[in-house]
Formats: sequence, C-alpha cells, structure tokens
Amino acid sequence: MKTLMALTLVAMTVSACGGGNATTNVQAVSVGDQLASLEKAYAEGLVTDKEYKDQRKKILDGK
Repeated sequence: MKTLMALTLVAMTVSACGGGNATTNVQAVSVGDQLASLEKAYAEGLVTDKEYKDQRKKILDGK
C-alpha cells in the first residue's frame, strides 16, 4: 500500500511539472487490474492485512 501510494504521489507530482504545453495521458485501470495489483502487493508483504482489506473494499465500492 505504501509503495502504491508513493508511486501515485510521484506520478501526480511529475504530471504537475509539465508546464502549459504538456499533455497528460490518463489510463483507466479496471477494477480487476486494481485488485490484481493489490493482491500482488499483499502477497509480497507490501501491505498489511488491514490495508489490504480496506483498499479492497474501496476498490469494490468504486471509491
């Protein structure tokens, strides 16, 4: 979870540094892809059980 949040923060920071002529490409990530990434992070011990459950609920609830 911490890694996912850090990557999101970096991506947001980098996209904000582009200037007036910058183009930002936004990719939609499916619920299945989000769940798969979360499952992988959990399996690798990158998120706690509570973080996994909380994030999984948010993904499934569409938040």
